[in-house]
Amino acid sequence: MSPRRSYDQYCSAARALDTVGDRWTLLIVRELLAGPRRYTDLHADLPGVSTDVLASRLKDMERDGLATRRRLPPPGAAYVYELTGRGRALLSVLQALGAWGQAELGERGPTDAIRAHWFALPLLRALEGEGLVEVRLDEGDFHLFAGADEGPVYGHGPAPGEPDALLIMDTATCTAVARGELGLVDAVRAGRVEVGGEGALAKGLREA
Repeated sequence: MSPRRSYDQYCSAARALDTVGDRWTLLIVRELLAGPRRYTDLHADLPGVSTDVLASRLKDMERDGLATRRRLPPPGAAYVYELTGRGRALLSVLQALGAWGQAELGERGPTDAIRAHWFALPLLRALEGEGLVEVRLDEGDFHLFAGADEGPVYGHGPAPGEPDALLIMDTATCTAVARGELGLVDAVRAGRVEVGGEGALAKGLREA
């Protein structure tokens, strides 16, 4: 565990950065917003992070009360990391950073990694209402828990039950939404997003 570094400034922003300002910490939070994750899964979805740095950051997050580590019962018998309530409260921080960083996305570079679930937070910002949403992209499927006050914010793969809304689109459309260039409702109206489901979220998108 690395010694905690501090800006030694009596300022709430400085104190927050003492805890989450190290490289990779907020991106680990992004991954853990999907619920409990194994170390190997985290490493696979954080391309570019070294094993030593990831292990160090996770230990720091445990020390600072952002995440916990627990062992799954048999037959899993693996350790997983998950956010505490304090860690999950960083969702609003990540959403604000994501909204601010929309203009920085630009065109995808040849070395830029991409994962389907990285579009989860931008789509959550674009959705109005509450419910389970399944999203199908060229890059893969994931699901969102729109409006959830606790628990996972999104998950990998198809929805665990009948979704309130099913969104099918290509990655280019989802990228345009993530960049802030195209509203989700406008994308539906233009026929770039196919909406399925009979929940209030689906009906709202079709009728907007």
